[in-house]
Amino acid sequence: MSLNPPLDVKAALALARQLGLERGDAQILLAERLQQSRAWLISHDDEALSPALAAQLASEMQQMAEGLPLAYVLGEKEFHGLSLRLSRDTLIPRADTETLVDWALELLPGLGTAPRVVDLGTGSGAIALAIKAGRPAAELSAVDLSAGALDVARGNGERLGLAVEFLQGSWWNPLRGRRFELIVSNPPYIAGQDPHLPALRHEPLSALTPGGDGLSDLMTLIEGAPAHLSPGGWLLLEHGYDQAEPVALALQDRGFVDVGLRHDLGGQPRVSGARWPG
Repeated sequence: MSLNPPLDVKAALALARQLGLERGDAQILLAERLQQSRAWLISHDDEALSPALAAQLASEMQQMAEGLPLAYVLGEKEFHGLSLRLSRDTLIPRADTETLVDWALELLPGLGTAPRVVDLGTGSGAIALAIKAGRPAAELSAVDLSAGALDVARGNGERLGLAVEFLQGSWWNPLRGRRFELIVSNPPYIAGQDPHLPALRHEPLSALTPGGDGLSDLMTLIEGAPAHLSPGGWLLLEHGYDQAEPVALALQDRGFVDVGLRHDLGGQPRVSGARWPG
């Protein structure tokens, strides 16, 4: 569908309504492109838009109407107080994943003065960078299979001034012979036939689902973690709302102790953790 570029702020918001966009998303997009606050938009709805900006907004709103998430349009997303750059090589960080970061930051004071931490499947670097920002003395490493995702993660680390070691490879492969006080991961865990997957079609499929029942990568991490944990070290894993029980059982069967569970902002079981006794 060919859209007429909006002439002013009011017309841009009207176009967003016509396309069925969320009002808040439209305001965020417009405020970002105009480098103004959302409050400013309300009192300046007759502000004229340049032809170039009007055409850009019409194109971006059309993409959003077709399902492209706002975070990809803007190329950034806030996570745990950090502004992170994104690309289509990375998942969009979710607020629920902050549950994992918060738990990690609670544990770290008891894991030594310079605890070694690794984030597996780092994507944009969100988890590793948030932990480093919250615990600067920790030694952070992060692994991802995707070279494109690692480029984004490295760029975020450099821009934020947070020193994290980024390694390319599949799960444990880049970490042979190394041990950590804390291992964290938000791996692909959506079941291959989950009806919600089509709505996530703009995000990298391999970062969303391992196929099958969604548990295979979680089981790979649980099986391999003991070879990379110091005695008393912790493993924290984000998972689906209906996967807490099989994850807890797998942790217990592997020999972990102090198995625990944290719920996300919506009250769903979201992160399981356990300690390796050594």
